[in-house]
Amino acid sequence: MNLLFDRFDTPIGELTIAGDENGLAHVLFPENRHPARGREHWHYAPGALPEAREQLLQYLHGERSGFDLALAPHGTPFQLRVWHALALIPFGQTWSYLQLAQQLGQPTATRAVGAANGRNPLPIVLPCHRVIGSNGTLTGFGGGLETKAALLRLEQRQAPLFA
Repeated sequence: MNLLFDRFDTPIGELTIAGDENGLAHVLFPENRHPARGREHWHYAPGALPEAREQLLQYLHGERSGFDLALAPHGTPFQLRVWHALALIPFGQTWSYLQLAQQLGQPTATRAVGAANGRNPLPIVLPCHRVIGSNGTLTGFGGGLETKAALLRLEQRQAPLFA
């Protein structure tokens, strides 16, 4: 798939975004646990996806709590269900992998949910950083646990006191 991509500096380090006319397909950190497939078909286009860039920067500067973007992630039907469920986690809150599995109506699928969560191609936008271990611990995150903790702190500072 041919995608346009751009890179830009943010408060959590350089981000790479990629997408096409269908929407945003990838948000990548400088180092990712799972590399994006098909990167040989990506074309560098400075200034591409300006709305995605703007909304990510607004979020990372504490000026935005959600995203209004066309999204075009590619994955299995199960992965897509998990990724869409991530968008249901309220800003400033966390869910466990079990809660996410329960949201999908598959409470015994916590490992599969965790694996799909780990392959989320749109971190931050589809907030996989809001998923934590059942005991409240921070668990794996493609951008690293330090970045996950920073994103959660950012949201805790911006979250309304009363929902």
